[in-house]
Amino acid sequence: MTISLRTLTGALALSTILAVSGAQARDLIMYNGGDVTSLDPQKMSGDWEDRVAGDIYEGLMTEDAKAKPIPGEAESYELSDDGLTYTFHLRDDAKWSDGEPVTAEDFVFAFKRLMDPKTAAQYAYLQYPIKNAEAINTGKIEDLDQLGVKAIDDKTLEITLERPTPFFLGALTHYTAYPLPKHLIDKVGDQWVQIGNIVTNGPYKPVEWVPGSHVLTAKNDQWHDAASLKIDGVRFLSLEDVNAGFKRYRAGEIDYMTDYPKDQFDYIQKNMPGEGHFVPYAGLYYYVMNNKKPPFDDMRVRKALSMAVNREVIGPQILGSGEPAAYGWVPPGMANYPDEGAKVDWADEDYKTRLEEAKKLLSEAGYGPDKPLNITLRYNTNDNHKRIAVAIAAMWKPLGVNVELSNAEVKVHYADLREGDFQVARAGWLADYNDPTNFLDLLKTGVEMNYGQWSNTDYDKILEEAAVTRDMEKRGDLLKQAEKLALDANAAMPIYYYLSENIVSPKVKGFEDNVFDKHRTRWMSIEE
Repeated sequence: MTISLRTLTGALALSTILAVSGAQARDLIMYNGGDVTSLDPQKMSGDWEDRVAGDIYEGLMTEDAKAKPIPGEAESYELSDDGLTYTFHLRDDAKWSDGEPVTAEDFVFAFKRLMDPKTAAQYAYLQYPIKNAEAINTGKIEDLDQLGVKAIDDKTLEITLERPTPFFLGALTHYTAYPLPKHLIDKVGDQWVQIGNIVTNGPYKPVEWVPGSHVLTAKNDQWHDAASLKIDGVRFLSLEDVNAGFKRYRAGEIDYMTDYPKDQFDYIQKNMPGEGHFVPYAGLYYYVMNNKKPPFDDMRVRKALSMAVNREVIGPQILGSGEPAAYGWVPPGMANYPDEGAKVDWADEDYKTRLEEAKKLLSEAGYGPDKPLNITLRYNTNDNHKRIAVAIAAMWKPLGVNVELSNAEVKVHYADLREGDFQVARAGWLADYNDPTNFLDLLKTGVEMNYGQWSNTDYDKILEEAAVTRDMEKRGDLLKQAEKLALDANAAMPIYYYLSENIVSPKVKGFEDNVFDKHRTRWMSIEE
């Protein structure tokens, strides 16, 4: 587990830490969950890192308070008639925090570095709509200059796509599309992200970073709209002990929780009206099974384990906060998709029937009371994840499955998943842009976030066909076809669709619920 502030400081209270470090009354104190791995946007991979990145950087496009794409460093853009070429015009007053101008070449440099295989950027594939991006990132093209990104002049950037992409402007809000300070990286190389060196182009800039403890930001007075900022800075706390965090929130030591103990749901609703923000948003909680390790390469085993999970009780009873059961892979309400997505063919069966079918499947695969299936189930350290894992282990027990639980801090957990060092593991995905491909790509061959390494050529071909289909209704039908194929193969195990789970102090104003659960500090204020 990440070292908590309590571990670092013994009995020293959080309020004392804040006073010593100079945090002021108008700073926002945020429980941010996991520990930030890097301040380099191309080295990030989690929502806890996105919350920091979205404050200290700004892409061509950014998000408004409702998480809709709006112009960021780009003041305007044009799109060619064939839907392939975007021409972005940067703000004249776009600057880095050291006063140097943000140029089109900073974006060219950043996109080339993102796609360079040597960078090993985990989320590079999110920008594969750009011409030659995938070929360069996978080593098929070695010349980075063939990437479809070009600086026309210092303030004009041209991006050419492989094919028309309806969600591309939304994808440009993601941290993989942020510019990098070429002038600084040319000078100091990889040391550019160290405090004392780093410059950023967003509303805020990092001024302190203590791994295992926090990231502290302050206003960036070089940002083009700095005068509008009502919060001086944010302390992003690296805490994974959600119960301890909630106690500190109730004591007034934290202003904003990005998670909470699920067993406190009723208490929050009854005793803290208006502070709990629990609304549907585009996210999926799921388990992955390692398709490269027996017996999870056997579809019967994967299906039996999935059927035996009683999803209907997890949100209302295990968590107590009502998350809806997931029998499909794409969350409801995603744009460019049929109103009713695909679902597993046994979704409407009663649980008792499903459990009996699961026993038969596992027996056919060679497992049962006389030969139990022993599984290690991994999750990242969090009381809510543990609660779910304990419940699901109990649901598998009638099948003759013995479960050993294993947990690790979040960055270690996901590093192990990417390395394939697991049998069954908890994972989650929050939409980066409003299109079903953001979820379906997680099961595509070769994608690093396809943790279970499920691979199906027909699935990949359908996604490729959908990518070149301009008829949006036909495209949506193809994507639904791909989703059904993956569900029938039990490629992974959807469990529930997320509800946002923010607890926000009444003194924090401007916090807007939205389906992407993105809440940039620039839109908020604090009223003591």
